[in-house]
Amino acid sequence: MDRKYFGTDGIRGRVGQSPITPDFVMRLGYAAGKVLLEKSEGRGTERPSVLIGKDTRLSGYMLESALEAGFAAAGVDVCLVGPLPTPAIAYLTRALRLQAGIVISASHNPYYDNGIKFFSAQGSKLPDEVELAIEAAIDLPMECVAPADLGRARRIDDARGRYIEFCKSTFPNDLDLRGLKIVVDCAHGAAYHTAPDIFHELGAEVVTIGTQPNGLNINDGVGATAPKALCAAVLAHRADLGLALDGDADRILMVDAEGSLYDGDQLLYALVCSRAKHGPVAGVVGTLMSNLALEHALARLDVPFARAAVGDRYVVEMLSEKAWLYGGENSGHLLALDRHTTGDGTVAALQILAALRETNGSLKELLSGLTLYPQKLINVPLAKGFRWQDDPTIQTALQATEAKMAGRGRVLLRASGTEPLLRVMVEGECAQEVQAAAEELAGIIRQITQ
Repeated sequence: MDRKYFGTDGIRGRVGQSPITPDFVMRLGYAAGKVLLEKSEGRGTERPSVLIGKDTRLSGYMLESALEAGFAAAGVDVCLVGPLPTPAIAYLTRALRLQAGIVISASHNPYYDNGIKFFSAQGSKLPDEVELAIEAAIDLPMECVAPADLGRARRIDDARGRYIEFCKSTFPNDLDLRGLKIVVDCAHGAAYHTAPDIFHELGAEVVTIGTQPNGLNINDGVGATAPKALCAAVLAHRADLGLALDGDADRILMVDAEGSLYDGDQLLYALVCSRAKHGPVAGVVGTLMSNLALEHALARLDVPFARAAVGDRYVVEMLSEKAWLYGGENSGHLLALDRHTTGDGTVAALQILAALRETNGSLKELLSGLTLYPQKLINVPLAKGFRWQDDPTIQTALQATEAKMAGRGRVLLRASGTEPLLRVMVEGECAQEVQAAAEELAGIIRQITQ
């Protein structure tokens, strides 16, 4: 389906440029409010209520006010929680029986970007038909409801504590983290005042980095998008483990005591291995970017594997279709639907820590059955509106690269859902061959698109 505003993870862009402007975001809040009102007709006399949270970007204040105004003009009440992880908004929306949750965040992007994403009353991403209904309403004139029918706003003061307790509840009651020294990197993002407390309250000695947000430093040299800082901190503090979240804390990467980094594919495998010890695992959903070695390793465990389009919303959709529980992306989005309705970096880390506690082993030992194939990803800038799929030179180069890697690897071209980039990915058993093939293909595309 063609979308005018919504991408794979809400609406995102540069602050001050369309669509991330105060006037558009106010109209977005109004449009979403009108759609919610239509859906709530006949369900009692109470006005719909929504929850609005954000990460630590300076622009969050402006966009929060604009959203609040739009919802109020539509006659929808608003609950404000301030900076909290994206998955916290999903949880609280469901726990408080609200009609929708809205997160103001651009996730792993730099501070000058921002975005808006929605959760349904069930704490999951909005269905396509609801997003399309909101898009259709955005460009209609705003007609403010009568003064007596305006929405009201209130702040939920205990939201942080509620979420902390929820995360702790996903960790087995008979286990703790005593004796572990853990470095927690919060990327100067939304988890800066939740994640450290969660691991500390479960017994770990916690060293923190990336916990001093100033509105401009989110994801800047720290977090899941810049894990070298965590690797160095783990070695410097002689810690047992390191955990790196991104700006809105829905993805996780981990580092062991030797400073080795583990990505989402590896952590997903560790999670599945742990669950398989307690009973059969029906299947696992990855994406087109998931390493081929993960698929092969799961096959050795007799666990079916399926690939969804890139984006955690598509992983969730396929999990729902197949009635499976576990999935994720190599970027660190991990889904354990027996614990949460959406990807949650903190909850995912707790599941891996539980597996380590149960085995008294290390990450390296837990992952002994998986050795990732070399994978090279190159991002090529893409002009807005350029249809790379229809370019004959690109398609010829892609087919030639696929023929070259046939039987020894995979080739994938994919446009980013959040940035103007074409992602060129090649993977296979030979690192040198993978590197050369990716650079050659990316070079051809770069000549055409520049």
